[in-house]
Amino acid sequence: MSTTKLHYKFDQVGSYLRPAALKQAHAAFDAGKISAQQLTDIKHDAIEDLVQHEVDAGLNGITDGEFNRSWWHLDFLWNLNGAEKYNYNESYKFKGSKTRTDNVRLAGPIAANPNHPFYADFDFLKSTLPAGVEPKVTIPSPTMWFRDNRSDNWHEFYSTWGQFLDDLAEAYHETLLQFYQRGARYIQLDDTTWAFLIARLNEAEDNPAEFTRYAQLAEDAVYVINKLLADLPDDLKVSTHICRGNFKSTYLFEGSYAPVAPYLGQLPYDAFFLEYDSERDGDFAPLAQIWNGRRDVEIVLGLVTSKFPELEDPEDVKRRIEQAAQLVPLDNLALSTQCGFSSTEEGNVLTADDEWAKLALIRNITADVWGK
Repeated sequence: MSTTKLHYKFDQVGSYLRPAALKQAHAAFDAGKISAQQLTDIKHDAIEDLVQHEVDAGLNGITDGEFNRSWWHLDFLWNLNGAEKYNYNESYKFKGSKTRTDNVRLAGPIAANPNHPFYADFDFLKSTLPAGVEPKVTIPSPTMWFRDNRSDNWHEFYSTWGQFLDDLAEAYHETLLQFYQRGARYIQLDDTTWAFLIARLNEAEDNPAEFTRYAQLAEDAVYVINKLLADLPDDLKVSTHICRGNFKSTYLFEGSYAPVAPYLGQLPYDAFFLEYDSERDGDFAPLAQIWNGRRDVEIVLGLVTSKFPELEDPEDVKRRIEQAAQLVPLDNLALSTQCGFSSTEEGNVLTADDEWAKLALIRNITADVWGK
């Protein structure tokens, strides 16, 4: 493994259940009963408490739980230059549940925002950490612009789609450098678009035109991600989480990683968080192609679900790690929940005690398997 980038066998995707006091504060702010500063103070108190829980749980990559945002992706996207919030008038189609109808779209050429509020959020998180751990930044992948009508009007601001892709990659490259300059050494790009492409490529197997369309979208994703990750500092670790949707313990997409494995194997991420908590994720066969023989790349197996409170059998989890190690060396594997606990402010259907029990389970398993 890399000597300049820290890799953790026990890791966590990013989000945590919002405490009741934080939810109540948001409701009070929306009702005009408390000020923006009062809301910020309550957020900071909640984050400080969360950080202590993460440290006590044995985590080394510490997030702010995404407590400063409502959505895992939209709050970041809204605050890029050239983006605007609007009412999509449609719920995202989760299995058995409906979301709010917020969305984002282009309102001009896309660019990094030097005053993005996530920088101040990072600065506060960093200020709360004790020695021996590091802050972990989680933001949505640029590929989130490829879906849900977000860039349908690109031609209003660009002569070609390629120009938009170049600006998108540059916006993210500059954003990652800004986080780096503030002290970030671990950034994760969360991405549901690969799961979307799994579903669409499978559906289009007998429709050559549609298959070609989605295959081109996958190529565009590879282009943008490779371009934004090029020439970053050597000691900046960038991971990705390939998410299948996470809202009130429901999901969006299913299917084996096989259709997108050739594309993922081209992405120069340092680590891939892959969801493997249910049968809808397929088998481990695509892991070898995703890892692609890269000595410094880590595959983080999401074998423990964040959606439900029941604890997995540790021996079953260990057996699955052994199976994955037939395709990817054990030294290049790690363990996490398959997703965060609260990708939106609503949260999954479990309690705070449940989420910490899940993490304790993972910590114990990694100690048994890797001795750390």
